[in-house]
Amino acid sequence: MSFTIIEATIEAIQQEMNTGKLSAKELTMMYLEQIAAYNNDINAVLEINPEALHIAEALDTERAEKGLRGPLHGIPILIKDNINTNDKTHTTAGSVALQNHYADEDAFIVKKLRKAGAVILGKTNLTEWANFMTEGMPNGYSSLGGQVMNPYGPGKFDVGGSSSGSGAAVAANFAAGAIGTETSGSILSPGSRNSLVGIKPTVGLLSRSGIIPISNSQDTAGPMTRTVTDAAIILGVLADRDDEDSATFIAQHHKNPNYSVSLNKKGLHNKRLGISREYLDALNEEELAVIECALSDLQKAGATIIDPVKLPTCPENVNVLLHEFKNGINAYFKNIQANIPVHSLTEVIQYNEAHQEKALKYGQTVLQKSKEKSGRLVEAEYINSRLNDLKTSQEDGIDATIEENQLDALLFANHHGAELAAKAGYPSITVPAGYTSEGKPVGITFTSKAFSEALLIELAYAFEQATKHREAPRF
Repeated sequence: MSFTIIEATIEAIQQEMNTGKLSAKELTMMYLEQIAAYNNDINAVLEINPEALHIAEALDTERAEKGLRGPLHGIPILIKDNINTNDKTHTTAGSVALQNHYADEDAFIVKKLRKAGAVILGKTNLTEWANFMTEGMPNGYSSLGGQVMNPYGPGKFDVGGSSSGSGAAVAANFAAGAIGTETSGSILSPGSRNSLVGIKPTVGLLSRSGIIPISNSQDTAGPMTRTVTDAAIILGVLADRDDEDSATFIAQHHKNPNYSVSLNKKGLHNKRLGISREYLDALNEEELAVIECALSDLQKAGATIIDPVKLPTCPENVNVLLHEFKNGINAYFKNIQANIPVHSLTEVIQYNEAHQEKALKYGQTVLQKSKEKSGRLVEAEYINSRLNDLKTSQEDGIDATIEENQLDALLFANHHGAELAAKAGYPSITVPAGYTSEGKPVGITFTSKAFSEALLIELAYAFEQATKHREAPRF
């Protein structure tokens, strides 16, 4: 067979399957071969769905008898292991305390994928508890799954967190796409560090039901793919109202039923984009050169760059997350099986202390700080922090900067600036911008106001098509 999965897009795969040259079963087997060959090097996939080939074969039969469900029919997708899957795979958040946990029900977004005909290929490793466990733990490490490596430089380049396994797996061509989650930077960071497209949607555009939580205010899932087109396709499948998630009620008045209409190569024409130089301070000289080249490419594609714009820097304040995590995780534990050894945040901490050698390589300081909160969300510290976050990030931050400078969107390097959009609950999209001389990926991120996903996809697609920076890693 001449078809290769390396850098294959969803559209290209569907063309092969529509002509009968490729089946979903064959495609799934090809991705499994890629995982078998290279997952040992990067440790991105935590678990394979043993039913994946059977599901793919059934979808092939359905395609022959009834036709195509949609663009994800027969397409293998990996799921971050803090998202519930009601099959023969576990849902663990990377914690040894949950190593035997099977979810009783699919997360709402997993139901959407299955309904669309996607093949749930397996679960990806992650930074344990979505990087809300301790200080100083490397991105991509979990006590259950070990350390995820960046396929562009295993052990050399940071893989990003906390959707590190999803990012590394898609970069390594282990699946057509993956689902990550973000509270603050957890899609944008591994997306940019693995030369991927990652969409962090507006909070509420995608349901949060069935996802192990950190923050009710900031959590969202989102697609991670190799192209903007593939990300737009998956986002369109996932976005829907969920009666169990009140945040999605508002989103339904803003969602676009088909984000693929935003795939416009001239989408940067007459767009005004602002960049804050303060958010570039963390870059080294080579990374900064990549961003400067990206700014030039944006201008060549028709955009006007407002450089610099003034943006507030969000204070390093995790009070909201510490309060909301205890509330959310204890609520999540109400619905897990009786045989699981932990059913509250307190019991997680106690379990880890009793299994220190395996569970506490880097400690659990963040879990302990959250445990000290009441979990009732009534404290003035919590309420004032939440209100201040909203004012700083929305009214005085993204909204004010966009309006004062008449911008369409803001620009950031990699995931820098993610905290501002996270606290606001606003969307961002990262797209490959190039590489350093060592081969380290660098991304550029577009951010704008609530429910501006269609605009951001348009901007990212036009940049992607004008530059086409992404290259597959060489193992």
